[in-house]
Amino acid sequence: MLRTEEMVLNLGPQHPSMHGVLRLVVKIDGEIIREIEPVVGYLHRGTEKLAEDLNYTQIIPYTDRLDYLSSMTNNYVVCHATETLMGLEIPEKAEYLRVIVMEMNRVASHLLWLGTFLLDVGALTPFLYCFRDREQILSMFNELCGARLTYNYMRVGGVKWDAPAGWLDKVKNFADYMINEIQNYHELISGNEIFLQRTKGIGVITKEMALSYSLSGANIRCTGIDWDLRKKQPYSVYDRFDFKVPLGKTGDLLDKYHCRMDEMVEAMKIVKQAVEGFPEGGATMGKVPRVLRVPEGEVYVGVESPRGELGCHIVSKGKDKPWRIKFRRPSFYNLQVAKELLVGQNIANLVAILGSIDIVLGEVDG
Repeated sequence: MLRTEEMVLNLGPQHPSMHGVLRLVVKIDGEIIREIEPVVGYLHRGTEKLAEDLNYTQIIPYTDRLDYLSSMTNNYVVCHATETLMGLEIPEKAEYLRVIVMEMNRVASHLLWLGTFLLDVGALTPFLYCFRDREQILSMFNELCGARLTYNYMRVGGVKWDAPAGWLDKVKNFADYMINEIQNYHELISGNEIFLQRTKGIGVITKEMALSYSLSGANIRCTGIDWDLRKKQPYSVYDRFDFKVPLGKTGDLLDKYHCRMDEMVEAMKIVKQAVEGFPEGGATMGKVPRVLRVPEGEVYVGVESPRGELGCHIVSKGKDKPWRIKFRRPSFYNLQVAKELLVGQNIANLVAILGSIDIVLGEVDG
């Protein structure tokens, strides 16, 4: 028998496949992972503590820096929690704009995930196409709010300002283009023999595992569990739109891939419906006092971000600043399952499995 010795490897915190500043301490026996320990905290900025010294409007730019690939959703969740506690009525036009930008941000996030995940399993060409298409979304966001990554577009009571002339037409044209383009992605990727060998039956999440680790987003839906807050606990104006929730069967990497691919199509369908039903005229901000004093009490709201359930819990003492604010960050919860998925796997599958979970380290560390 060939005898091997266990070796301890450090992957990260600076490593091109870590999807951020994550450190993995891996103990391997030959090429088999025996133990693994994720080490987080390299990007911790104390957002929740900082928010206690900020008024509610000042908190919004800080949320941009949590999940920096889905800043619009982060902006929305803290505004939605504040509005719920204040009992504010949001103008219809503002809600439609919010849905449009959140769903476009979902597609931009999934495109980046798709490109980097395929790089992780050895494919370069799709990465270039993904960034080509994501660039169009970022350019439209730049027209709308003057930024490409950290948007600060949402406001308590509505949105910063209305869409510029002709912007909605660009959005609709892009939605039509992207729905068709997803089929081209499938032709390029989905039947590729090497891709299937690297994903089919690898990194399987069971239903029991998904529930016990409190997973959300594609990481729970890939197991066949139908859980999407846009359907189960509708917020904003999502109940007005017709869309499906893509589900997997086996919970492997291939199912996660198909769930996110189908989610992009459904997101573009929502965007098309929102543009077609977009209200003519009307305000983009509700009646909100200049100095926000949120009534005493507490509230928790959850929204469906590209990575799962993004929650915001606010405790107010009736002042212009929150007494306590807590974010439920889906990347932090989803990362916990990595340890169970990776032990016993070949080291070659480590990067693919980690990439499939789709974490953003700014959100993990908070």
